[in-house]
Amino acid sequence: MKTQFIIKEATASDVGYAQEIVDEIAASAQVRGTGIAKRTPEYIKAKIEEGKAIIATTKKGDWAGFCYIEVWSHGQFVANSGLIVSEKFRGEGLAKKIKEATFDLSGEKYPNAKIFGLTTGAAVLKINSELGYKPVVYSELTQDEEFWSGCKSCVNFDILTAKKRQNCICTAMLYNPAWEKNQKPKRTQWKGRELDKDLKLFERWLKFKKSILLKRESKKNKNEE
Repeated sequence: MKTQFIIKEATASDVGYAQEIVDEIAASAQVRGTGIAKRTPEYIKAKIEEGKAIIATTKKGDWAGFCYIEVWSHGQFVANSGLIVSEKFRGEGLAKKIKEATFDLSGEKYPNAKIFGLTTGAAVLKINSELGYKPVVYSELTQDEEFWSGCKSCVNFDILTAKKRQNCICTAMLYNPAWEKNQKPKRTQWKGRELDKDLKLFERWLKFKKSILLKRESKKNKNEE
């Protein structure tokens, strides 16, 4: 029997989950072996209090998942960041529901903004594609220095710098409301083997990209020695 979740816009009453959220984000990044901009409980609390976050809990009040909105380039760009699901509730389709809710909240608050994301997760890439995001080059994202400075805590920051912010391990994806002429993108339903096959293709591509970039960076460092 699947767990029943309450997915809603986070309010001040949810700030008590902040430490659990940042701990899970950090643990997830460590397991994947890829970098992620560090978050603090204070930062998560601020997003909740600003009405820029979606939270999921069980009916018993256990924290289950979270995602928040960041605004860049004076409102021209919006990022749905920090998507995380508690390890004990993974595999129940919760990440997709939280992402959809955050995407909808972004559209309500910033209807003309382009929504973008950087991710190394195949599942997130799949969800983004279903929402209408498209893979893009880094130059199509916000050039706000504060956004990119958040990558300094990432283990792959040297690669990003070496590539002059034009490429890195993460895949850039963008949703532009102008593409849909102010209509919601069609959300495709994926099931069974079709979903498994699609995710495996994403994962293979991500591993290939990571391998190539790391090899090039290693070769460059050896030549400089």
